[in-house]
Amino acid sequence: MTSQPTLKKAENGPGGPEEPGPGLQAGLKNRHLSMIAIGGVIGAGLFVGSSSGIATAGPGILLSYALVGTLVVLVMRMLGEMSAANPTSGSFSAHADRALGPWAGFSIGWLYWFFWVVVLAVEATAGAAILESWIPAVPQWGWALIVMVVLTATNLVSVGSYGEFEFWFAGIKVVAIGAFIVVGGLAVFGVLPGVDSDKAGLGNLTEHGGFLPNGPGAILTGVLLVVFSFMGSEIATLAAGESEDPQRAVTKSTNSIIWRIGVFYLGSIFVVVALLPWNDPSIKEKGSYVAALDSLGIAHAGQIMNFIVLTSVLSCLNSGLYTASRMAFSLGQRGDAPKAFARTNSRGVPMAAIIASVVFGFVAVFFNYKFPDSVFLFLVNSSGAVALFVWLVICFSQLRMRKIIQAESPEKLVVRMWLYPYLTWATAALIVFVLGYMLTDTEHDGRETVLLSLLVAAVVIAIAFVKEKVKGKTPAAEAPAVAEDTVPVEK
Repeated sequence: MTSQPTLKKAENGPGGPEEPGPGLQAGLKNRHLSMIAIGGVIGAGLFVGSSSGIATAGPGILLSYALVGTLVVLVMRMLGEMSAANPTSGSFSAHADRALGPWAGFSIGWLYWFFWVVVLAVEATAGAAILESWIPAVPQWGWALIVMVVLTATNLVSVGSYGEFEFWFAGIKVVAIGAFIVVGGLAVFGVLPGVDSDKAGLGNLTEHGGFLPNGPGAILTGVLLVVFSFMGSEIATLAAGESEDPQRAVTKSTNSIIWRIGVFYLGSIFVVVALLPWNDPSIKEKGSYVAALDSLGIAHAGQIMNFIVLTSVLSCLNSGLYTASRMAFSLGQRGDAPKAFARTNSRGVPMAAIIASVVFGFVAVFFNYKFPDSVFLFLVNSSGAVALFVWLVICFSQLRMRKIIQAESPEKLVVRMWLYPYLTWATAALIVFVLGYMLTDTEHDGRETVLLSLLVAAVVIAIAFVKEKVKGKTPAAEAPAVAEDTVPVEK
């Protein structure tokens, strides 16, 4: 393969318009990448969805979070190994393309894009509901439109503006959840000044039916309820392709994933189940974090948490649009999407990829308001298992890419998967087990989610093979191989 040009560093000075670059530009600073990596693991699902997990598994939900967290750490280690060797905006899709074949890169790339544009609609609607409760004069659909337009404009300006918005959004989440852990932890151990919580204490972990009040099987059910709140950990590896030092950014985000999950997920959930009995009605009525704050007598706990959830929603929207557009850009580069997706303006912004992603997001928002129980429900369920598909593809890609990197550029293995290949195979087996267990879950729509997601995946894979077959029969239609946009790949 021939070497490709590296990213052009964004020019931020006032010295006139920039010259059009060959692709994306390195407009993300190290502080942006650090906060994107930290904030990427704190999704709105953590604040909103944890109450159902606690109601299902009791204090044992901690084991569910620990199990999924371990899975994410292992998958991110594999992705970090591949991305540190070749940082790219296509991330795991580009790695799958090379390791497993064009069909794999095409399929997982489009499935991932589909997942995030559906997330745009879900998060826009959630944010609009909060904003309407504050300012009811504007209808909910109006707020959804406003937040989508504002964040689309942010992404269209430059990658630096995306990074700056995400820096502050993620910063608010990090500070809020950090404060929650500190304040709640002090209350659990009875040393929080001015607060006398009669329900708080470590006894809540064992006194109300035991640590596993609904039996060991509830741990796996809890896994199904919390697994999707971890999606977003991989965003840092996509964003690293537009940073000043991609390899360093990937290495740093990969190495820090363990403490990020340990602190923000396990730490905060531990505080919740220690502050209140797991079966306290307020957890289900108000939400786990609001109920926990209320138990400490903190005034306006509901509004405080609504503000934090809104920040998480806007962060997820901002990153979702960025992630979907960069995946579309990478697909366009490899000839798996319209060529227009791979074009950038003078600021290094893939405008066509952003606009196409947001248009589908707007359409999904429309379906949510017009056909919430049919078309939109299908979109949500059919994209629900994509996270697990992505992780599985990362496992198989890493098994092959390790051999390729060792043969071509062993010095690029600055991040290594632990106990390769045994731990990679074990991780893949665990993901397959979780997918299989979901097929037995009829209470929480697990079976429907897997079956619909498999249906959509089968359609996309079929299109990929048809595309390759047509391409093979039409030599004139074959596009030249295009390497990714970041790091030169040497023969």
